[in-house]
Amino acid sequence: MTNPTILVTGATGKTGGAVVDLLLAGGYPVRAVVRREDARSAALRSRGAETAVVDVYDADQWVEAMKGTQRAYHVGFFDPFMVHSAAAFAVAAQQARLEAVVQLSQWLASPNHPALATRQTWLVNQILAAIPGIAHTIVNPGYFADNYLRLIDFAAVMGVMPVLTGDSKNAPPANEDIARVAVAALADPDRHAGKRYRPTGPTLMSAYDMVPVISTVLGRRVRALNMPWWMFSRAARAQGVSAAELVGLGHYIEDHKQGAFAYQAPNDVVAEVTGTPAEPFEVTAARYAGMPFAARTAANRARVIRDFLRTPLQPGLDPQRYANEQGEPPAPNPRYAMQDEQWKARVASQ
Repeated sequence: MTNPTILVTGATGKTGGAVVDLLLAGGYPVRAVVRREDARSAALRSRGAETAVVDVYDADQWVEAMKGTQRAYHVGFFDPFMVHSAAAFAVAAQQARLEAVVQLSQWLASPNHPALATRQTWLVNQILAAIPGIAHTIVNPGYFADNYLRLIDFAAVMGVMPVLTGDSKNAPPANEDIARVAVAALADPDRHAGKRYRPTGPTLMSAYDMVPVISTVLGRRVRALNMPWWMFSRAARAQGVSAAELVGLGHYIEDHKQGAFAYQAPNDVVAEVTGTPAEPFEVTAARYAGMPFAARTAANRARVIRDFLRTPLQPGLDPQRYANEQGEPPAPNPRYAMQDEQWKARVASQ
């Protein structure tokens, strides 16, 4: 029996790329959606995926990309027009008569959240769930392990690990575990239709708890450095993080401090859905420690020190000014997750 062809959006990203690799390893033909031809799209083809360049706001281009596919992995993105893209995708999915859509959503998704991206994600959940005749599954992780470990090069080179979230805790999932849950749902959509899965890591940890682990995997003494938001936001902008992503992240750090990511965590979702337990944080950290950007080379040392020294000189970001410039609709009654009884009731019913 021939495996169905699966369309993967966000294929050049971290969970999307992992989904592509797992599907290919499982013998599934993959059509990876990209927004342009570049080295990343070439890398996807070299791994065995077909690629399709799509304007994500154009329903006709989505229809063309979906021809010959049967299932899809959908990843939204931080953009003021996220809902427009999801609506175009949904129209095309119905026309293409896809069997199933597995959607990467958010643990915090709510119509009341202060972050526009989170309110939009909640709307996208409703749009994709309403496509008639399509099995729909939501994977809604919280704050990823990657959000902490993308700063591991500071620890490797300078012996300091920037901390933004204080002593609040999380059970951070690895990108690979999120992808494994998504692939399990794509492989057996009837079993997972209508389900919502929140994959977590196996242990509640604060960022301070993570620092000794990072010290061990790097083989050097590392200490926590409490980094103020203004400094982190300038450093992130210098590294190419978009304004939309950064505004959302500022809200999610506040959610973190209020305990939203420790709420109902950890769980056994990864083991229950995939048959294999979630990856411990130390395993994830060791993988990042082995990446080229974390190597203690002269070039990396020069880059990290340069970036650190120039951070105060970078332009800052005023979230409210940015929202006004984008014409963002304000939340009529904004509430962070732990202040929102409706959100708590929804996640309790999952």
